[in-house]
Amino acid sequence: MAIPLVATRHFFFTGKGGVGKTSLSCATGLALADAGRHVLIVSTDPASNLDEVLGVALGQTPTSIPGALGLWALNIDPEAAAHDYRERMVAPYRGILPAAAIASMEEQFSGACTVEIAAFDEFSKLLGGPAATAQFDHVIFDTAPTGHTLRLLTLPSAWSEFIDSSTGGASCLGPLAGLEKQKALYAATVARLADPAETTVVLVSRPETAALREAERTREELAALGVSNLQLALNGVLAVGATDDTIAAAMMARGAEALAGMPAGLARLPVTSTPLLALGTVGLDALRLMADPERAVPVRFELDNETALPARLSALVDELAQAGRGVIMTMGKGGVGKTTVAAAIAVALARRGHAVQLSTTDPAAHVAEAIGASITGLSVGRIDPQAEVAAYQAEVLAKAAPNLDANGLAMLQEDLRSPCTEEIAVFRAFARAVDAGQEGFVVLDTAPTGHTILLLDAAEAYHREVSRTQGEMPEAVRQLLPRLRDPALTRVLIVTLAEATPVHEAERLQADLGRAGIEPFAWVINQSLLASGTRHPLLRERGAAEIPFIRRVADQLSRRCALIPWLPEAPVGAQGLAQLLR
Repeated sequence: MAIPLVATRHFFFTGKGGVGKTSLSCATGLALADAGRHVLIVSTDPASNLDEVLGVALGQTPTSIPGALGLWALNIDPEAAAHDYRERMVAPYRGILPAAAIASMEEQFSGACTVEIAAFDEFSKLLGGPAATAQFDHVIFDTAPTGHTLRLLTLPSAWSEFIDSSTGGASCLGPLAGLEKQKALYAATVARLADPAETTVVLVSRPETAALREAERTREELAALGVSNLQLALNGVLAVGATDDTIAAAMMARGAEALAGMPAGLARLPVTSTPLLALGTVGLDALRLMADPERAVPVRFELDNETALPARLSALVDELAQAGRGVIMTMGKGGVGKTTVAAAIAVALARRGHAVQLSTTDPAAHVAEAIGASITGLSVGRIDPQAEVAAYQAEVLAKAAPNLDANGLAMLQEDLRSPCTEEIAVFRAFARAVDAGQEGFVVLDTAPTGHTILLLDAAEAYHREVSRTQGEMPEAVRQLLPRLRDPALTRVLIVTLAEATPVHEAERLQADLGRAGIEPFAWVINQSLLASGTRHPLLRERGAAEIPFIRRVADQLSRRCALIPWLPEAPVGAQGLAQLLR
């Protein structure tokens, strides 16, 4: 089959960024609707492109999809959900409590923690509350990239445990009544997630080693959560038989090698395979081809041999190196190659004699694997949420405990057990990493777009939250926003592919950064088939389709632009990464 087999009412699609979760979830939902079922597709991704794939503007309530009778979709908008949640919690006290007390409550409900719990609250209503989706035969969840999906799926248990253990009556979310009322709903959400008769989780992957490794990690963590009804969906499989084209042969060889080395746990799962198609998967016609690829017919593009391609990455690194220090951040949609680009730049700077720290804010990234062997002048690390939480809790308690009575200490300990503590701890680590850019080069591979923007937007709210629990502001946190806005210190590289959804999402990212007072330094177009030299008909069609997106990025969206071709040798390890700069 080209799409997963749907045998339960609830379906989750998850996986590493860029593997095609949204396209595959939409193709599956559309196939069910075309077969006469009533289907709701829900996006839990803060950077959702569900609107673009389905071709209709979506909101927080189900919207019917024109041209697809029986199909509805909605986006869980974290900011809108937070606004509604905050008002729901505060409104009953307006006119009863003094204005100062209301203002204090609103401030408590203004942080990124509230954004998280509010989005989770909406998700729980759809999964744990049958009445909210009673009119649908199937509910399909198109989730954020893996690391954040796992956090979403652990939240029902985390918040239930937090409510059970809370005794002080107050937390970082303000009055616990709002959570206590939801306790039954959260319990139902936990039960439904783990019920194989109710819920199936589809691990989406490309036939690539990194994506399959991420799928295996997800499988293990889901098993620890009691989620056992899993399928594996392989997307973008190129299988054209013998070929004398170097690029096509390399693509098939890489895929075959990755599948041959698939972890045993994944290999035991039911597997479906969706072939690589000539065109993108935006719009209902393209989605129907995903479900029934035999209907696809060749699409011929006239290649414009006069198309001027942007410079390679080496020219951009030359300019970055001139500063001698600073923060370089790669941002963009999941799966566009942010980690690879960050690693290549870090290696290049280290080989020019600079001291470089390479790190990541993405819980699903593997920067150490991208580098391979150690390189003189380069240190590689990651922001580990568990380690950061432990260090943050210890620091807060050490400072505050001597000045608190037993009741005050119990309430602070309760605050620090909240799942929101992880957000604060990771934010502080991010601020420290940016601070280190004053002394040398710091290259930061960030989480996928939506979560990076939430991280940046949260700065002022975190200032209030850290001050409330700790009593003083770390200098790195205090200086974070000014440093991110300083073009002499911080250079943001927007990484994209020459395809509709990655470019459009990167445009939105650039606009969001502009509102935060941050101007991108450059754009990097990664994995271009047009620049690869392929002569394979299907890959040439895909390459020719890149032209308008390359021109839009180079001519309209960026001040500087670099282009990296699709490379026959995988860009892994120092030698593989060096290809990106040739």
